[in-house]
Amino acid sequence: MKKSTLIVYSSVDGQTLKICNHLSKILTTGKEEVHLFPVNAFKGNLEQYEKIIIASSIRYGKHNEAIVKLINDNAEMLNSKKAAFISVNLVARKPAKNSADTNPYVKKFLESITWKPSLVGVFAGMLDYSKYKFSDKLLIRLIMVITKGPIFPKTAIEYTDWKRIDAFAEDFKKL
Repeated sequence: MKKSTLIVYSSVDGQTLKICNHLSKILTTGKEEVHLFPVNAFKGNLEQYEKIIIASSIRYGKHNEAIVKLINDNAEMLNSKKAAFISVNLVARKPAKNSADTNPYVKKFLESITWKPSLVGVFAGMLDYSKYKFSDKLLIRLIMVITKGPIFPKTAIEYTDWKRIDAFAEDFKKL
């Protein structure tokens, strides 16, 4: 019987999905299969999976509400599994803010839930003003001013460090 891993994600602009697809390819082997679902489409039972990854992007300082509900509704079961959490956010573009202990959003989030993930990944996303509606552009620019980021890039800037994603996948395999 094949071992199975579940990846449930929430992605606002597509970078979290891109990261989850990359992880899925690495984790899928002859003996292991990976099932990938957006949080709003997942209707299965978490208990049937040997390993679980829950991934969420951050928008305006918060993880997706459906992801938070999934975690809170299943915290006891998640604590009994080999389960990881991934946060994708632009603050993580700074090396001093790309871990569970140093990223303010992730620290606050992990303190607010009873699940204690076996592994936590904090990865930078992508900044692409062309994808944002006007009000989002204004708020994201304000956040970038505060965090000393670019406020008028002409092209999309991908901050994701794919080597860190690969290292996370290898650590996850060892769980």
